[in-house]
Amino acid sequence: MANQVRLSKFLSVILRHRAQDFGLTLNPQGFADFDTIREIVRQRSTDHYSEDDWQAVLNSETDGKKRFEVVGGRIRALYGHSKVTPIEYQPVEPPPVLYHGTNSRALEFIHRQGLRPMKRQFVHLSTTVERAEKVGSRRTEQVILLKVRSAEAHRSGISFYNPEPDHFLAKAILAGFFDFPDS
Repeated sequence: MANQVRLSKFLSVILRHRAQDFGLTLNPQGFADFDTIREIVRQRSTDHYSEDDWQAVLNSETDGKKRFEVVGGRIRALYGHSKVTPIEYQPVEPPPVLYHGTNSRALEFIHRQGLRPMKRQFVHLSTTVERAEKVGSRRTEQVILLKVRSAEAHRSGISFYNPEPDHFLAKAILAGFFDFPDS
């Protein structure tokens, strides 16, 4: 069986960070021709990926996080780009509360400055505590869970975007919209 995580990571490298290294030019919204991407993967990967493997990655079956979007024969990474024009999403009304998992090093900064995208285009927020803890655990073993009063933030003018069901994005969240842990 082919390694679907490896396929997802390879697609992320191509579509988020190094398209030019593969002879690709992404359009301003980060899209590339899907057939071309499949051919690059076929030529450069040591794994052979079946149609089921591709569908599992594209339908977020590997880790539950939808990372890619295919529209009209073109594919793009949904977020995390380092070298494309910021992707545009339609603003949506968020649920009353969202969550963000972070680490102790970032907590003091978030207290002062709020949550900023840093080297990313957006702040990433989760709809469930479990998802936020899983995302936060990529950077630390001791995840600090922050509750975001997203409906209140939205009413104050912060735009939210929803590229996939369990994941919301915002340009930034001010510290006043967080419920911080007591300790």
